[in-house]
Amino acid sequence: MKRFSPYWFRCILPLGIFWMVVCGFSSVTLEDIETAVIEREYAKAKSLAQKFLDAGPGLAQKNEAMYFLGLSELFLGEPESAREIFVRVLNNNPNPHLKGRVLIGEIDAYSFQDKYEVALHKAEALLRDKPDRGMEGLIYLKIARANLRLGRWEDSRRALNKIIALGPDSLEAVTARQLLEEKQFFSVQCGSFLQRSHAENLVAELKDRGEYAYIVETVDKNGTGFYRVRVGRLTTLLEAKNLKTKLANWGYPTLIYP
Repeated sequence: MKRFSPYWFRCILPLGIFWMVVCGFSSVTLEDIETAVIEREYAKAKSLAQKFLDAGPGLAQKNEAMYFLGLSELFLGEPESAREIFVRVLNNNPNPHLKGRVLIGEIDAYSFQDKYEVALHKAEALLRDKPDRGMEGLIYLKIARANLRLGRWEDSRRALNKIIALGPDSLEAVTARQLLEEKQFFSVQCGSFLQRSHAENLVAELKDRGEYAYIVETVDKNGTGFYRVRVGRLTTLLEAKNLKTKLANWGYPTLIYP
């Protein structure tokens, strides 16, 4: 039997390494990146996306990976970087389904930067482009949230009711019903508990500090009840932001509602 020549082995080995470099010697898949995003492991998703892109994928896979990279940047607190990535994807002419997701990401990036007028304009423009019906509820939710932040309560209510009309059993409809229960003022949430006694203790602590604190009872999509502690009933978003900063400086986790 003819033996394999060491000479040919020495020739083939560098050639194999060359092709691994050119084609991308990476075990990272788009599914890996997407899973990390779904599990909210954004730092991991960012690292995986960068490794995937370094391997030189085709344009369609590149667009998908860049989208996940943009989402990772967004939820890691870098909305400007995320928006730049989303714009690059859009310039690559992604398929219509991905384009819609990227545009939603761009809207979120503007919202993260408190640019609610721009986010609202972008969402309304996306709606006028007649997207996939499955995306309509999500777009209306972006419109509703932007209007809430701008204090346009009636405009927000119309968008929320539209969501419920489009899909009464959708995830967006669950959120819409919760937002419809919100009062027409801003507040800052400092805690959310399964046990009322824990919420009552926090309310007492905040009142001792001179804050107007109270409990709001809510139920999530799974039917689980929560006791949420909120502070203030404010007429403008600026007042809510100032209160949020004050409470955060005291060490409380804070979130503006609605």
